[in-house]
Amino acid sequence: MSEAVRWLQQCRAFPHLLCVRRPYSSATSPDPLKGGILQYLCNWFYDIEYLVGWSTKLRYRNLRRKNAYYGHTKEIYGDNVAAAYFVLSNRGRVRFQGQETWFCADRRGKYSSDFLQLRDVPVVAIDLSGSVLSYDGLDNLVKLTALRSLDLSRCPHVDDWTLSRLHVFKDSLEELSLAGCPQVTDRGLACLHQLEHLRRLDLSHLPSVPTPGLIQILVEEMLPQCEVVGLAPDSGAQMSRDGREEPGVPSGARRAGEIPA
Repeated sequence: MSEAVRWLQQCRAFPHLLCVRRPYSSATSPDPLKGGILQYLCNWFYDIEYLVGWSTKLRYRNLRRKNAYYGHTKEIYGDNVAAAYFVLSNRGRVRFQGQETWFCADRRGKYSSDFLQLRDVPVVAIDLSGSVLSYDGLDNLVKLTALRSLDLSRCPHVDDWTLSRLHVFKDSLEELSLAGCPQVTDRGLACLHQLEHLRRLDLSHLPSVPTPGLIQILVEEMLPQCEVVGLAPDSGAQMSRDGREEPGVPSGARRAGEIPA
């Protein structure tokens, strides 16, 4: 039963509902008792459809804007500074080689511009957890040849297509976090087999991954040198190759990117 038919039945059962006026209408809707029920319903559902469409377009436009390619910045400052600028603009954190401290934005999104002086220093760690990074946003990171740690946890737009682009870091990436990414599936995890130098992989809380215990065994077979955490049924437990649970360090005990300078 459609929403229009259901609403029409309610109007017939409760005539007093027709006297309710809607605020914020896109047009001045006539009194349903005078202009007719059909015209009233037409105006109602047109407004709802318009608002939903406008909201969807606005979200998509903001997503594209936040994942825009920083090509002009790359031409002036180089790949590493441009990548840092992109990360900080999305309220992430970035660390350069030989630096113990991270560059990060404050609560208002403001950050220091001192990183502009490090144009010849490679970026080794990036934390974009909770950001709106998408497939297109990776254009700003793919040229980082010394990236060792990447935290993409809780990124709602990181999907299997995004994981398929991480092969560009196969010669340097040692630590990766995909914890809490709702669109990551077992198909995307299969794309990580090229990350031969990966030493730690956090796959905690992936709702789109079926049979997490089995998937963890398969990932460990695919990346035998890597510590895979988070897919075991119990928090903090890891699955051995024979299918038995073994105690391990909880996935939240150490944050991705906390590696020596």
